[in-house]
Amino acid sequence: MGANRGGPISAEPRINDRIRVPEVRLVGPSGEQVGIVPLAKALELAQEYDLDLVEVAANARPPVCKLMDYGKFKYESAMKAREARKNQAHTVIKEMKLRPKIDPHDYDTKKGHVVRFLKQGDKVKITIMFRGREQSRPELGFRLLQRLAEDVQDLGFVESNPKQDGRNMIMVLGPHKKKTEAMAEARELKAARKAEAAGEQQPAEEPAEAS
Repeated sequence: MGANRGGPISAEPRINDRIRVPEVRLVGPSGEQVGIVPLAKALELAQEYDLDLVEVAANARPPVCKLMDYGKFKYESAMKAREARKNQAHTVIKEMKLRPKIDPHDYDTKKGHVVRFLKQGDKVKITIMFRGREQSRPELGFRLLQRLAEDVQDLGFVESNPKQDGRNMIMVLGPHKKKTEAMAEARELKAARKAEAAGEQQPAEEPAEAS
């Protein structure tokens, strides 16, 4: 066997004159079953339709081949793969640290961050940090976590209940919406605002002159 120049081609199906079998099970351009035909006949039909003969199931006996525009097929497949990668979203865990005796203003600020994270579709790990004598009053942290969970219940839920971890108490909030849904909603909102802004910038129509 000769050297395989240009790297492995196993991922690429064989097409047209690269197919080396006496007969194939042919599938037409619209997915219709043509049946088992000699390879020469299948290639002839491909020329008539101005399409490629593409081997789609090499291990079948005989191999299954389909008539298609292979260049267009490869392009559309690449676009779909690219779109899938773009929309794929990995769950991110954000962390928010609070003190058990947090003042109201700081609490509102921290809660605002938690709300933003949940809206983005991210999980949030809430950590209550106890110091000194505060460690003997874990109920303070528990009540604070319960309050926070209730304040954001429209956006998230308690995925992991509060539990003591050394000097800290930890709770994990999960978003109701998946990351992909949150991203899609954000894109739609951004597009709507852009369209609204464009509409506001259009000059008002001048009144028509009386004839």
